[in-house]
Amino acid sequence: MTDQTTAAADGSATPVCRRLVGRTAVITGAGSGIGLATARRLASEGANVVCADIDEKAGKAAAEEVGGTFVQVDVTDSDQVEALFKAAYDTYGSVDVAFNNAGISPADDDSILTTGLDAWKRVQEVNLTSVYLCCKHALPYMQRQGKGSIINTASFVAVMGAATSQISYTASKGGVLSMSRELGVQFAREGIRVNALCPGPVNTPLLKELFAKDPERAARRLVHVPVGRFAEPEEIAAAVAFLASDDASFVNAAEFLVDGGIAGAYVTPV
Repeated sequence: MTDQTTAAADGSATPVCRRLVGRTAVITGAGSGIGLATARRLASEGANVVCADIDEKAGKAAAEEVGGTFVQVDVTDSDQVEALFKAAYDTYGSVDVAFNNAGISPADDDSILTTGLDAWKRVQEVNLTSVYLCCKHALPYMQRQGKGSIINTASFVAVMGAATSQISYTASKGGVLSMSRELGVQFAREGIRVNALCPGPVNTPLLKELFAKDPERAARRLVHVPVGRFAEPEEIAAAVAFLASDDASFVNAAEFLVDGGIAGAYVTPV
């Protein structure tokens, strides 16, 4: 591992890790939020980044920014997901990191008493089935290589009840956590690590839009965060970079919480 430096806004030198030089990282939902921040971070660490997104404009912009490759994909479509990982391999010669991050949190996913079956199924397809498909199609490449790191985006709500209910979202993220744990155990002896990243609330466009519409819901969530703020996407991206790298070589089948202390809190300071 080698380090480089970049100039910060104040003119000081900030060290940048170069842990992923020559490795290929596939990121779903790379056009915005955590996915975009992670594309930037992994590229800065030397990775060849494949930016996958259903939004062609956002995905292309992300790929151009980081010098990577864009693949438009509906992550609920098995053939398209298979083609995504084939494109990564055909372009760069390996599939070393899969950050299965794409997800939705629609307004019609609420209390179990009011959430309809269509909303339930839509969230499960995008948030859980897509992770199943991405793992299914990434794993054969990693098996042939004898190494790889899969990071699946779960959530802090996978380990505790949410302050405001999003029943299908919560259930889907619990499924992601359980599936990641099982895959991590199953494929560990083949040199493949699978971990579930469990972020707390993050300042993404999706969250900002939700909270702008409902300040009361935002306040109810923020009061539970011991550090007193939501995460920035770059903070989550840093955790992904760690899990993708050899620095996390003994981290496997884990629920990797990056939540500002939410899951460890009984009460929070006023």
